Amino acid sequence: MPGTQNDLHQQLQDEVLQAKATGSCLAIQGGGSKQFYGRKVAADKVLNTAAHQGIISYEPAELFIQARAGTTLTEIHKTLTEEGQMLAFEPPVYNEKSTLGGTLAGNFSGPRRAYSGAARDYVLGTTLLNGKAEIASFGGQVMKNVAGYDVSRLMVGALGTLGVIMDASIKVVPIPEAEITLMQETSIETALSKLHEWSRLPLGISASCFYKNKLYLRLSGTEKAIYAAVKKIGGEPLNQADEFWQSISNQSHVFFQNEQSLWRLSLASNTPPLFTNEDTLYEWGGALRWLKSDVAQQTIRADSHLINGHSTLFRSSSPHDAVFQPLAPPLLKLHQRLKQAFDPQGIFNIGRMYPDF
Repeated sequence: MPGTQNDLHQQLQDEVLQAKATGSCLAIQGGGSKQFYGRKVAADKVLNTAAHQGIISYEPAELFIQARAGTTLTEIHKTLTEEGQMLAFEPPVYNEKSTLGGTLAGNFSGPRRAYSGAARDYVLGTTLLNGKAEIASFGGQVMKNVAGYDVSRLMVGALGTLGVIMDASIKVVPIPEAEITLMQETSIETALSKLHEWSRLPLGISASCFYKNKLYLRLSGTEKAIYAAVKKIGGEPLNQADEFWQSISNQSHVFFQNEQSLWRLSLASNTPPLFTNEDTLYEWGGALRWLKSDVAQQTIRADSHLINGHSTLFRSSSPHDAVFQPLAPPLLKLHQRLKQAFDPQGIFNIGRMYPDF
């Protein structure tokens, strides 16, 4: 059973104090389900947050939940579902050990991301343990304008390089009244054109996917609105749609069952297909493209950059690969200054994002 919040905070704080005193580096790890993501960390010891778990507060009427970083997504989903609510950004659950802290640290979002927002957009507040062994709280439990720098959202996507997310308050939303997934066979060119057109219409689209000449479109909303959208879009209803979208989000779909390098390309949604000889799965109206390829990194990054895209080597067999797109010098300096401010001694997750910090 988890201890009191003060006990859990003190335990992690003591470990950081010890690392600070000995000049050690720590690798932050919760459930370990996302260890594949990012570069190999240079660390002397693992700072394990898995025991730092439990829902601190849940107010369905106020549309927020506050939980410790080690709380599993499975527990959070179960609690919210009982009240007819959900996490709007539909985070991937790679296994039963996937935690809230790891999800926020990587800013992981699922099929709803393009239509409802990312994990970062729903963070109301966080408690942070920084590299000085200080514990500080930022934000709150309601949506409001933030005076000054929004530190809570800064932590989301930082991969633990700035500190340890101890707990977080997240805005939740009601589960849609109704949902249906439509499937139609078409070419990728036609699919991208349709998705671009439909994105400008109030059709209640909450997820899209294209793979092997099949376009999948999920509609969410009221029964009446969905009925009208189905007449507009056409296609055949997909059986076991929930399982399909979970397989896309959790990457258990057959597309992801491969040892090839997996790239995550972020592009303008109507960008024509790239790397047409390589296996590609499209999400988010065409703006997110999963690419399985052994093409040289330089080629993929250069081709994406030419069209103002962004490339991430999401999964690779080599721990030395450059995972994230290189930063321009001004941006790198900004990242380094943030690292210096939050973790001046360089204790947390050294090298996880870039070799420079």
